[in-house]
Order: sequence, then structure tokens, then C-alpha cells
Amino acid sequence: MKLAVLEKLQKARAGRVPVALVTDLDSGAQALLESGEMIGDVELADDALAGAVRLIERDSSGQIEAEGRRIFVHVHNPPARLIVVGAVHIAQALVPMAALSGYAVTVVDPRRAFATDARFPTVTLSDDWPDEAMEKLAPDARTAVVTLTHDPKLDDPALTVALRSPAFYVGCLGSKRTHAKRVERLKAQGLTEAEIGRIHGPVGLSINAISPAEIAISILGQITQVRRKDAK
Repeated sequence: MKLAVLEKLQKARAGRVPVALVTDLDSGAQALLESGEMIGDVELADDALAGAVRLIERDSSGQIEAEGRRIFVHVHNPPARLIVVGAVHIAQALVPMAALSGYAVTVVDPRRAFATDARFPTVTLSDDWPDEAMEKLAPDARTAVVTLTHDPKLDDPALTVALRSPAFYVGCLGSKRTHAKRVERLKAQGLTEAEIGRIHGPVGLSINAISPAEIAISILGQITQVRRKDAK
């Protein structure tokens, strides 16, 4: 690998930018693919570019062919993230499930009696106010955000940031009545209908979940559904 390509790869990984290292298996030439743009020595046909982009979207690597050329695509995606606002009982079930599914999980809750290492071992905890925490965490296109507190003073500040970010999923706990009130509050805070329309609320798949674990399953299921909707 050329030094220039390695440096670009390291920069992309540090910035949480999904990229693919593309290698022509016949010539050995390599390039770095980011958002459909080639950088380096490999020139790919449109069908090969599309194939490489699909592999990035699926978090998988593999060999593709274009015009008789064998090309190997090694995807370097940052870990998907889940930001949970509210260190509540549902979060205690959701967090380990998400971690097992490969998400880097952060739990945000300024209430220190809730966000403790004893209740949430092995994950990152933030006791910042939710909007401040969200600004620091900077949700990107590989980030899901779930608010669980039922407290507008905590959920709404987080939503204001999340809904204006590229986060691929934003979900909020609460009944339809609770969500209707949430929508009105967010409108009053200046969020647009398009931004508010991104919310999955009530959060989770409709599976008649009752217990915290079942609700956590429904939430993670919906996150997976949204994340993989274009995978074929």
C-alpha cells in the first residue's frame, strides 16, 4: 500500500468516514473510495463503483468484477453507534443487546443516580445535559439515537440536536398522545415538519411488547430494519 493511500485511510478512520480500499487483483493498483469518488490509481467502471458502494452500505467486503477485471473491496466502516438518552430500566435491557449487535453505545443522563457504572458496565456514560452531550458526540450517518426518559427537559434538548444531524435513526419512547405533545413542543422550538417527521414514535416495532426486554427488542429490531432497508 502506498503511503498516500495509507494516510488517507487513517484520516478517514479517525474522522469516522466510511471508505473502501479498492485493489485491482491483476495489477495490484489501489485506491480509496469515499462517497462514490475515487482517489488513487484504480479507475473503475460505473457498475464496479456501484458494487463497491453497496459493500460499504452493507458493512461487508468482497470481490467484484468489472470489464473482465477482478477487484477486491475491503470496507473500513467505523462502528455503528447507539446514543441512548435516559439511563432507565429499558436502557438496561437495550444497551447489552445493542452492544452484542456491534454498536458502540453511549448512555446520556445527567442524573448521576441513574447513569452509574454498576447499572451500565462496559459502555460509555455521559452526565452532560443531553443537548451538550449530543453536540460533543456529533451523530453521523452511522448513528442511531433513542430517547427514553419521558421527561421533556431531557428528551427535547437531545432531539433538537439529533433531528438536525445525519443520524440514520431517531426514536422516542412514549404513547401516541405523548408523541403528539412532543411534536407540538418541537414545533414551538422551531423544528420543521420534515425534521420532526424523522422521529420513530412511539419507538420500536409493533410487536405488543410489554416488558423492558421486549420493548428493547422492538427498538433494536426497528433500528435494524431502518439501517438495512436498502440491503439486498
